[in-house]
Amino acid sequence: MAEISSRPTGMRGFVIFWFGQMVSLIGTSMSQFALTIWAYKLTGSATTLALVYFFYITPMLIMSPIAGALVDRSNRKLMMMISDLAAGLAGIVVLVLYLSGRLQVWQLFITGAFTGIFQAFQWPAFSAAITTMVPKEQYGRADGMMSLAETGSSIFGPLLAGVLIGVIGLGGILAIDVASFFFAITTVLIVHVPQPPVTEAGVQSRGSLWKESIFGLFYILKRPSLLGLQIVFLFGNFLGEVAFIVMAPLILTRTSNNAFIFGTVNSVGALGGLVGGLIMSAWGGPKRKVHGVLIGWTLSGLLGILLMGLGRGVIVWSIGIFFAVLMTPLINGCNQAIWQAKVAPDVQGRVFSIRRLIAQVTIPIGTLVGGILAERVMEPAMHSGGPFAAIFSPLVGVDSGAGMSLLFIWMGILTMMVGLGGYAFPSIRDAEDILPDYDLGTVRVPV
Repeated sequence: MAEISSRPTGMRGFVIFWFGQMVSLIGTSMSQFALTIWAYKLTGSATTLALVYFFYITPMLIMSPIAGALVDRSNRKLMMMISDLAAGLAGIVVLVLYLSGRLQVWQLFITGAFTGIFQAFQWPAFSAAITTMVPKEQYGRADGMMSLAETGSSIFGPLLAGVLIGVIGLGGILAIDVASFFFAITTVLIVHVPQPPVTEAGVQSRGSLWKESIFGLFYILKRPSLLGLQIVFLFGNFLGEVAFIVMAPLILTRTSNNAFIFGTVNSVGALGGLVGGLIMSAWGGPKRKVHGVLIGWTLSGLLGILLMGLGRGVIVWSIGIFFAVLMTPLINGCNQAIWQAKVAPDVQGRVFSIRRLIAQVTIPIGTLVGGILAERVMEPAMHSGGPFAAIFSPLVGVDSGAGMSLLFIWMGILTMMVGLGGYAFPSIRDAEDILPDYDLGTVRVPV
């Protein structure tokens, strides 16, 4: 017991753990950037790059419900270490293949699928670990720090890779990524991650692996407040994906393929996420976290997506994407804090995995819908003489890209309605009052 208690815990332990994850995320971002360049130079195919992501995300989504059940059955700290170890081993395989001159793109499909399977354990494990590591009043701050790590890695990873790849090559970048995983494992190893107390909900959920895998779905369905929050995210994520999937063609079309303007807008968006993460890390969000969720979605639609649609140049686009991404840490951090406070810790792995599965289903659907709407409906409708041109041309014009701009405007309005509409439902608006905190309503039972 003395050995365990001497290990860093609480916010101090979380900061050590967070730093390890940030280093790992930066390493991953570096290798992804470098491998993307390598694969595109080798094949010249954007489809190939999409397949690399497909073979990573699909096994992760399929595995998520089972992973959540196994996380709750096991030691959360061990699950995080295994996930990082698997990613590190996959990185070693890619590194060895590259150094031996035998690396091919199809091998990235296999290593990506392997990594995706084990990454399914990472998010529910560390989300549940935060619940037991830090005090409840620090949940928003801790979640903001995780958002900061993710956003920061997306900015600094490619920058570092771009600077270093000419010096140490792809092999050196891959070696840094492998080292970053083992650094993350070390930080997890040295901190104390308390196991959750056994609760009545946890005991009632026990059964076969199949029963425990689908437990999270029924847990959410039985709680209208949690279901309502999830529906807000389902629609918000879908609408955002429909809009932002056409951001690249919108900007490139309206600027005659000006890559500098497109890169500038993307960089400003990343800066917005970094600023949002810093604010949440220092502030922790409003006292009533549901306001952070609903107002965040409302402002993301109004000041972000809608403004992007109204813009016809780099300044307005940059302001729009800055505010859209700025709201993301607030929305996600406040929502995560609610779920961490309301869901019993020993079932969070199962519940959070189902949450993630439902939310990420919107990615391929929104991508497909956005592309079809933009290309086959909105653009033709906004050409001169089209059915929408006379009404909306004062807002977006009638040149190429006008239809995509109008799509942004519509998605921005709908996103605002999602945020404001949440206040119309007491089960969502008063979620924090309706749902008891697990530490107030928990009944501990013998294991």
